[in-house]
Amino acid sequence: MTEKTFVAVAKIDEVPAGAKKLVEAGGNQILLCNTKDRVFAVRNLCSHAYEALDCGRLRNGWISCPVHGARFDLETGMPMNPPASMPIDTFEVRVVDDTIEVAV
Repeated sequence: MTEKTFVAVAKIDEVPAGAKKLVEAGGNQILLCNTKDRVFAVRNLCSHAYEALDCGRLRNGWISCPVHGARFDLETGMPMNPPASMPIDTFEVRVVDDTIEVAV
C-alpha cells in the first residue's frame, strides 16, 4: 500500500468562505473550494463536458459545470444531475496551521 503524499498548495486565507482557488499539485490542476465550513479539492475538469470547473457556480457543498450546468458533490465527486453521469476526481485535504495541503 502506498502512503499518501500531502503537498502544500495554498494558505487558508487565500480561499475564504464561498471562494475557489485553482492550484497545481502532482501534475494535476486542482480546484480548492471553501464551502460548508470546509475546504474541498477536486480535479478542475467536468466528467461530462471536459470543461474547466473553476468558472462554475459554487454553492452549499457542490460545484456546477459552467457549460451544461451539471452539479457535482464536492465531498464525493458524484454527479447530482444530468447530463453528467460519471464522478469527478476528489483529493483529500488537510489544513496544517494556516496551510492547505492536498494528497496527491
